Amino acid sequence: MPDTSKSRLHKFDSFSWSEVDKERYKDTGGHWCGIDRNTIVGNRGESAKFHLRYFEIGPGGNSSLEKHNHEHTVICVRGRGRAVVEDKLYEMEDMDVLYIAPGAPHQLLNPYNEPFGFLCIVDAERDRPRNIDKEDIERLDASDETRGKFIGYIEGD
Repeated sequence: MPDTSKSRLHKFDSFSWSEVDKERYKDTGGHWCGIDRNTIVGNRGESAKFHLRYFEIGPGGNSSLEKHNHEHTVICVRGRGRAVVEDKLYEMEDMDVLYIAPGAPHQLLNPYNEPFGFLCIVDAERDRPRNIDKEDIERLDASDETRGKFIGYIEGD
């Protein structure tokens, strides 16, 4: 096992990195599917103030529809995908960068026939994601851009 207190290089090979294991996207159920996570920086004792993760969504898959108080940056590095953020729908392609503001309901989706991979940078210390509420669903449904483009539910429904 490497010494986590020292600088190190994770070698890239076919959208995986040396000494970085594929992880479950989340431990609990929800309306997400076909998505894996790889934490490249942030869970090996680093003192970094950020975490760098790589997510990959298979064809037809999606992340959870959620919101939280922390911001994050998403960089598309493989294939293409869609992001529902607040009342907007964004098409993401190679090297597009998406900033997601604190409190913004959001979801990443892959309606295409190839993997959608993206790097995600977040604060090391951050709040846990929350399911969206009825008002968020109403706003998403009221937007011509996002109506029918997200997959999610309100907890308890």
